[in-house]
Amino acid sequence: MGTEPPLVSVVIPAYNAAWCVERAVRSVLSQDYPSVEVIVVDDGSTDGTPQILEKYRDRVHVLRKPNGGLSSARNAGIAAAQGDYVAFLDADDFWFPQKLSRQMAFMTANPSLGFTSTAAVVVAEDGTPLSLWRCPEKASCLTATIFARLSAVPGSGSGVVVLKHLFHRVGLFDEGLSSVEDVDMWLRLSVVAPYGCLNEPLVVIVRHGCGMSRNGPVMLEATLAVLEKNRGLLPPSLRGAFWRAACASALADAAKGVYRRGKTAEALGLLARGLCLAPLKKGRLLAGLAAAMIGRRDL
Repeated sequence: MGTEPPLVSVVIPAYNAAWCVERAVRSVLSQDYPSVEVIVVDDGSTDGTPQILEKYRDRVHVLRKPNGGLSSARNAGIAAAQGDYVAFLDADDFWFPQKLSRQMAFMTANPSLGFTSTAAVVVAEDGTPLSLWRCPEKASCLTATIFARLSAVPGSGSGVVVLKHLFHRVGLFDEGLSSVEDVDMWLRLSVVAPYGCLNEPLVVIVRHGCGMSRNGPVMLEATLAVLEKNRGLLPPSLRGAFWRAACASALADAAKGVYRRGKTAEALGLLARGLCLAPLKKGRLLAGLAAAMIGRRDL
C-alpha cells in the first residue's frame, strides 16, 4: 500500500462574496490532489454568501462568525484546520485543477521547505489577462527580497501553502493590520523556514474595483506599518539605508496611485517624504516621478 498524501486544509475567507465564492470553492473541489479539506470562513456576510455555501455543506466546512476582517477570518480557518498543511485562497480568486498536486509534489520533493507559492495569472474582472505574476529571483535572503518588493511572493493570499506547525512559531495573521497582512506573514515566515516557488501559473488573481488594493491611503498606512514592525527581521546591515529605501519605494508606489486619481499636490508630498528618507538610493527615481507629475505626463 502506498503512503497516504498529506491532508491540505484550504482556507477561504469570504465577506459579501456571493458574486464569486462559488467559483473559488468549485476550483478547490475540482483539484486533482486527493486529500483536501475545504474551510470557508463566512466573515459576517450580509448578502447571499450563506445561501450559496449551503449548497456545498456536504463537501465544505463552513464557519460563520461576526465580521472581523481578512486576518480574523484566516485565523479562524487556521484554528479549524485539521491538515498538516494550510493553503489560502481569497474568495475572488481561483485555482487551476493541478494547483495543489503540483505544489504538494514540489514540497514533497523538497522537504526542507516550510512554505511555497506558485506563479499566478492576473486578470481583469471580465477575464482579460493583465499580467503574469512570476516567482522572485533566487536570493540569499527572502526577507530582504520582500522588503525590496512587497509583491515578491506570487499569488500571495491565494497562492501560498504553509506547514501548519509554523504558525506556532510565528503567530497568526495580524488582526491589527487593515491591509498587506499577507506580506507581514510571509516576512515572519521567511526568517524561520525556507521558501520555494513553483514557476508555473496555477493561480488566477482577479483584479476588480472593490479590492483593497484600490484603497491607496489604507494600503500605504498598512505597508509602512508592516515595514516598521518587521524591520528587526532584516540582517543588521540592512536595517539602515536599505530599510529607508524600502519605505521610500512604498511612498513612490503610493504617489503614482494618488497622481492617477488627479491629486498631484498630494502625490508630490509623498515623493518628498520618500526623498527625505532615501535621497541617495531613491533620489533619481523620486525626482523623475516628480518631474513627470509636474509635466502632467502619464504614469
